[in-house]
Amino acid sequence: MKVAVIGVGQLGSDLVKVFDDVIPLTHSDIEVTDFSSCKILKDIRPDVIINTAAYHKTDECEDYPDKTLLVNSVGARNIAKIANEIDAINVYISTDYVFDGTKGSPYVENDVPNPINAYGISKYAGELFTRHISNKYYVIRVSSLFGAAGASGKGGNFVETMITKAKSGSELNVVNDITMSPTYTKDAAMAIKKIIEKNLPYGVYHVTNDGFCTWYVFAKAIFEIVGISAKLHPITSDKYPTKARRPRNSSLSIEKIRSYGINMRHWKDALKAYLIEKGYI
Repeated sequence: MKVAVIGVGQLGSDLVKVFDDVIPLTHSDIEVTDFSSCKILKDIRPDVIINTAAYHKTDECEDYPDKTLLVNSVGARNIAKIANEIDAINVYISTDYVFDGTKGSPYVENDVPNPINAYGISKYAGELFTRHISNKYYVIRVSSLFGAAGASGKGGNFVETMITKAKSGSELNVVNDITMSPTYTKDAAMAIKKIIEKNLPYGVYHVTNDGFCTWYVFAKAIFEIVGISAKLHPITSDKYPTKARRPRNSSLSIEKIRSYGINMRHWKDALKAYLIEKGYI
């Protein structure tokens, strides 16, 4: 099975590691917004295309909705069309931000999306293009990623930011009223591989570590595991206004993949594994 991975950022770099016959495609290799550029896939002829390319700086997306839609939506359409031409399985990486966060409990795959920011809207449009064009597809929703490579364009990830600020002695005010499902990209990559290898029915799947928490609880766990004494304080999100609205509770249920025998460890165990990988403990 030949796999092409578009984008080698935080998740993409771990996806490249878990497959044996893999072709990583960076932004210099392929521009998903340009259909002609996507034709490189016709030369490679992979059996599976995993598209991790995304414009994901959530607040910036509010200022540049045209770029956001071009990358996350039109890009998905281009890849879907090429995938059909070469009879490849199309794997589109989506997000918990397709939901509005008002459900009050973890979202399942068939809950109706209702995104509340430009990023979420663009990713949902990407999902729709993927589902309605692709003959063979998986839409994989992930959440709150942390991985060794760090997020491209973001300068690391939440874990790295917290550790850096704590070590500098900064006061840390972290929101305690927004709930999400932290996800270690190494675990997500392995789960995505299993979905493909098991030939699961085509459709939408949630892939996160088990459990959910607020950003404050996540930060607290980081410091407890590493053994850092941080000046950490819980705040409400209205005390930390952002340009883009965030869903209040975008946690994702992973019961669907569990029903197919794909088990995810708890986010605290995944966090410890990440911190070991990065040499903090």
